[in-house]
Amino acid sequence: MKILFSHSFKDKLIKSVWKCIPHERKIDEGAIRARLDPSSSQLSEKHVSDSEETPAIYEIRDEAGRKWWKIFDEFEFRLQDNSNKNRKWYHWFEPTDTPTERKLLFKLDLILCFFAFTMYWVKYLDQTNLNNAYVSGMKEDLGMKGNDLVNTQSIYTVGAIVFHLPFMYLIHKYPTNYLLPAMDVGWGLFTLAIFKAKNTSQLQVFRFFVGAFESAFYPTINYILGSWYTPSEYARRAGIFYWGQMLGVLTAGLLQAAAFKNLHLVNGLEGWRWMFIIDAIITFPIGIIGIWALPGIPAKCYSVFLTDEEIYLGRERLRRLKINVEDDSNTFFTLKLWKDMLSKWNFWLFTLVNVFSWNNSSASSGSYILWLKSLERFSTVKVNQLSTLLPALGILWILLTSSIADLLRSRWGAIIFSQTLNVIGNVILAIWDVPESAKWFAFMLQYFGQPVFPVNFGWMGDSMRDHPQQRAIITMSMNMWGQVSTAWISLLVWKTVEAPRYLKGYIFTTCCAFMVMVICTIILILYKRDERARAAENGIYLYNSAKGEPRPVILSSAKNGNEVLVVHNHDDAEKKEEFVVVRERNREGGK
Repeated sequence: MKILFSHSFKDKLIKSVWKCIPHERKIDEGAIRARLDPSSSQLSEKHVSDSEETPAIYEIRDEAGRKWWKIFDEFEFRLQDNSNKNRKWYHWFEPTDTPTERKLLFKLDLILCFFAFTMYWVKYLDQTNLNNAYVSGMKEDLGMKGNDLVNTQSIYTVGAIVFHLPFMYLIHKYPTNYLLPAMDVGWGLFTLAIFKAKNTSQLQVFRFFVGAFESAFYPTINYILGSWYTPSEYARRAGIFYWGQMLGVLTAGLLQAAAFKNLHLVNGLEGWRWMFIIDAIITFPIGIIGIWALPGIPAKCYSVFLTDEEIYLGRERLRRLKINVEDDSNTFFTLKLWKDMLSKWNFWLFTLVNVFSWNNSSASSGSYILWLKSLERFSTVKVNQLSTLLPALGILWILLTSSIADLLRSRWGAIIFSQTLNVIGNVILAIWDVPESAKWFAFMLQYFGQPVFPVNFGWMGDSMRDHPQQRAIITMSMNMWGQVSTAWISLLVWKTVEAPRYLKGYIFTTCCAFMVMVICTIILILYKRDERARAAENGIYLYNSAKGEPRPVILSSAKNGNEVLVVHNHDDAEKKEEFVVVRERNREGGK
């Protein structure tokens, strides 16, 4: 009896421990569906609507008299309801979200969004501390001169670029809740090592590895967010994640100011060295927490916080929007995948627009903090404190732009709005010979260059919703080629010896911001073309009575949810009827 009890206790203990260790969650979707909805094996009758006033599963739409401004309606070819019209800007959830969906979203917001925000804060804390250290004594202590600062920044970028390549495959194949925390600990170790740097060469070696270990973080988080959230939910969540960057820049200045004021020469270490020690201490525990906080993706969920029903719901709500949630990671090394992806405009234009986005602002160049120092009327502590103004405003700019993208359902409009203000700020700085108040105003607009990132990554994910593996590759490509461009462009237009004027830099950023608007307009046109082509997949059957096209007729809706018969009436001599079978995703997500 004692032996049986001990064995039973041991089994229960092992089971309890196993439940606390993140592992791939295999769920029986059929059993869950039957438990949640016993009648789910059969779909209910689908009704057809000619009116936007009545929620419809299928809609027959006459395009005669279509307004010209509909080109800007990104959701024109998806079934709409009126729920979003009465939605307030401060409403976080969609009006149509069920209590169960809201519970799932709340969990994801808490464990995924909040952690992504925290980890991004740490990443940018470890990335931007270099600029603050440079104006806080590191330049003199390490004997840095000429363009050593911009060269060190470029070496960091080279490290990030090199490690992007393997992650094109890894992020969709292996558990991200183990990969990213391991990378976090890696960049924390090399951040810590910087406090021991004796010269510029050692500093640059350490920064190379900081960049290498940080390389996969941003695109991987964007990929995970895009795997859980719908197109109308993504931008604000990604915006919150992006606040971490702003907070990282902001707190880097405050931490450096505090370290210089309170720890300078404590135990013989300069204040800037203490900042790297503090940053590393913050970094390590955040990485370890990530093992439990990162849920993976719906197809391969590793979360211990989500129930089987919630994982199923996470998949089903995406399938409802015709988003592929199946695991296609085994296709990475196939010629078909690469040939198909490289033939699409999505790969080329989203990568290109991200290259320009990486260069559309002076925010990461250190130009603002070097301008503050050039005024020669602020102490080192005050310069670091004032450096927090831009990222603090950046948090507001990202919230504003992301809200436009989600609530107004216009990614293009959000980008045009942010880049217009970005261009204004860069033009003022390019002119330079303006009152100092105008320069302050222009610098305060510099972080309007940043909100384009969460919006563009979400837009790309939406446009590639049928191809998870291709979406993962394009996500990495966008980030990698953007960083590749900054590795050499910064050496040309942001030379440290040209501070604080940076004429070439501000002219270049102005041109890049303008090109972002141009390319996004082209993307909008091509995106709308593709969406129109898949309108029937979304339940919208189009015809144009002005061109004499017959009105489609829904003849029947199959009970098993697998097919819909659409009839086109032809007024030819024989009065023939053409039957077109439209295959739809069934409730298992297949076709």
